Amino acid sequence: MSENGLATNTRQLCTFFLEGRAFAVPVEEVREVIRHQLMARVPLASSVVSGLINLRGQIVTAIDLRRRLGIAAREPGELPVNVIVRTEDMAVSLLVDQIGDVLEVSDEAFETPPETLPEIDREVVTGLYKLPDRLLILLDVQKVVDLSRFSGSTAGIGNP
Repeated sequence: MSENGLATNTRQLCTFFLEGRAFAVPVEEVREVIRHQLMARVPLASSVVSGLINLRGQIVTAIDLRRRLGIAAREPGELPVNVIVRTEDMAVSLLVDQIGDVLEVSDEAFETPPETLPEIDREVVTGLYKLPDRLLILLDVQKVVDLSRFSGSTAGIGNP
């Protein structure tokens, strides 16, 4: 209940971290989280495509979320975690630094993205949640996996 006695809507978010910043996607769009997997390189693919992984017989494209969002590359030897998300027609792995918790957040804490976000972030950010201990950036999964503006290539995207 809110302070005025009205019921507040909440939603569950799967959280993860990139360079210490907290990000999230709706939990219903997450299929699973798995540790680092060996990847097959994809020749001529967009620079944000790290490769393809075999997920129990399904070929899944792995997108480096650091590259996709314009964040500095991981240090050599730091292995990413795979957040497997569902899109309208395929599964895609988002490579993140560290997985967080599933959080239940109130719609009252939601804010639209401020103009101060860099352009590449703003186009894939749905909004922000101001939590007591951090700012949580909510991503639009469909926009994150749309690589059409990167090198004019979507090679490696889709299920063969």
